Amino acid sequence: MSTTPAKPFSLSVKAVVRDAQGRCLLLRRSAVNKHFVGCWEWPGGKVDAGEDFAHAVVREAREESGLEVELTGVAGVTEFEIEKVHVVVLAMDVLVAGGKLRLSEEHDAFDWVALADLAGRNLTPPNAAFMLEYARRKGNQS
Repeated sequence: MSTTPAKPFSLSVKAVVRDAQGRCLLLRRSAVNKHFVGCWEWPGGKVDAGEDFAHAVVREAREESGLEVELTGVAGVTEFEIEKVHVVVLAMDVLVAGGKLRLSEEHDAFDWVALADLAGRNLTPPNAAFMLEYARRKGNQS
């Protein structure tokens, strides 16, 4: 039996926004972030206490990209640990339902990237392997 308390779990969400050409929206982390400045990621963030994960995906996509999205399915799940927390990331496939692309201060650039080109990007380290596996899986479905 361990005497060290287990790290608490935290739920984070990501929105995998794809366009009509099958490209996904990537956002580049700006200097206001503590970690992974300059790395590319999908829109997303923490689920607020008491918040439904589906609502969190829609909220985070809107806050970070200006886009209104509708969930269409589960893209996958991954996990990683940071100093004090075990983070579970739930990524959802979404469709753009409205809005106009604009960035929050958390990001300084965006790009629509073909799934096959994700490997050439400096992806956020905790999610990079998961993002590349998603690209491989979805790329084989075409």
